[in-house]
Amino acid sequence: MGRPMTEAMAVDNVSKVFPPNIVALEQASLHVTKGEVHCLIGANGAGKSTLLKIIAGAVKPTAGTIRIDGRETHLRSPADAASRGISMIYQELDLVQQLTVEQNLFLGQVPARLGLIDARTRRARAVEALRRVGAGFDPDARVESLSVANRQLTAIARSLTREASIIIMDEPSGPLNETELERVFAIIRELTAQGVAIVYVSHRLEELHEIGDRVTVLRGGRTIETFDVADTDDRTLVHAVIGENRTLLERHARPPLRDDTALRIERLTGADGLDIADFEVRWGEIAGITGLNGSGRTSLLRSLFGVRPFSGTVTLDGQPFHPRTPIAAISRGVGMVPEDRKVEGLILDAPVYTNATLPLMRKSSLARHGRRKAAARSVLARLSTKYGQPEQKVIQLSGGNQQKVVLAKWVANRSKLLLLDEPSRGLDVGAKADLYELISELAADGAAVIVASSELDELHAHCDRVWVLYEGRLLGSFDPATTDQNTMLSAQILGRNHA
Repeated sequence: MGRPMTEAMAVDNVSKVFPPNIVALEQASLHVTKGEVHCLIGANGAGKSTLLKIIAGAVKPTAGTIRIDGRETHLRSPADAASRGISMIYQELDLVQQLTVEQNLFLGQVPARLGLIDARTRRARAVEALRRVGAGFDPDARVESLSVANRQLTAIARSLTREASIIIMDEPSGPLNETELERVFAIIRELTAQGVAIVYVSHRLEELHEIGDRVTVLRGGRTIETFDVADTDDRTLVHAVIGENRTLLERHARPPLRDDTALRIERLTGADGLDIADFEVRWGEIAGITGLNGSGRTSLLRSLFGVRPFSGTVTLDGQPFHPRTPIAAISRGVGMVPEDRKVEGLILDAPVYTNATLPLMRKSSLARHGRRKAAARSVLARLSTKYGQPEQKVIQLSGGNQQKVVLAKWVANRSKLLLLDEPSRGLDVGAKADLYELISELAADGAAVIVASSELDELHAHCDRVWVLYEGRLLGSFDPATTDQNTMLSAQILGRNHA
């Protein structure tokens, strides 16, 4: 490649097991040299995020070793990692929205003289860092006033102020347009020319060929192989990501689809580049939506639930549907199970019965605690939820039973369109099986169910149709009864439908 292969970082046989016994990484390795752009790819759930957090000091490994500049080290915190020259730019940017750009650039490392902030030095270094990333905004601008793209540039500029020797970029291109991305690539080339090592995470293979030197593939928490980008074609990379001997869930027979349409999207445009056309789900159908991180799965569901504004033409049960708030969506019989059930789906310190009957609290006939407890007992029994007393705090339940409580409130409210965002995340195998059995029962009762998930195995096993999203647009739908998972996963990765 024409560059010295001097080791910047070596991650060897790193494993991570989360309680109770969830294996996120299993003897994964990653070797990065100075002055290279080392790309990291893998399907959702491959272990990329866990590996990055270990390198950034945010997660402690269960086993394995890490060497920085040839010396074994134990990264006990993000500050510890930063002191060793590691800077992490997260996909969900860790900027303080209420502070200025300049203040964010130097959080935790403010230039000082005689114990006081050296404002002149801080301003000069901030201006220089922003100049290098081509920023057109002022250092005094508050981060909350910036566009998503400019926040991304701020995060990159922060790495420059810290003179990092290893910079990790997790899906940096998501919010950037072509011109902004080219500027980021120029910054990367400038940094690598100075010997900085870049770990670049992306699902866009064209970016890997544009900027990468080598690429490591993770699958199932393991390192599969490291390739030279210049000598490797897309087909080889996709094959490494997918693999041959995948563990497949048994596909369940599904009844024939009904003819009557529940939800019809002729056109829906919204935030984050969302542009959906010709999507439909019928009554009694389980429709899967899959795609890589940033594809728009969550944005679509949140738009349909009235959380995010959208434009376009949508009908529900044959009538125009354009909810401006979640209350408007709920009044039309829509319920949503959010991706983060603990933050958005539950009141953790409230009783089980309160959580299971939240939508009913608007109805005076069920406002009394006794009636709400009775309603909760009925629906929770139907969902086979394990709990002590209705008064028990929901935080004390297992993850699977918490998820059933989130679903219970929509069953109790007799919701007819259910939007489920990553409903099986964090659940063990048994809880997942219970969840999908419940989803099938709800569909059999006539509900239309949309399941957005990165777990393609699960969608393939349980859905009537699977729609693939890529960068906010639908590539089309697949029939799991006649289409294998590799075809769907290839469409996710390449952004093309060859079915």
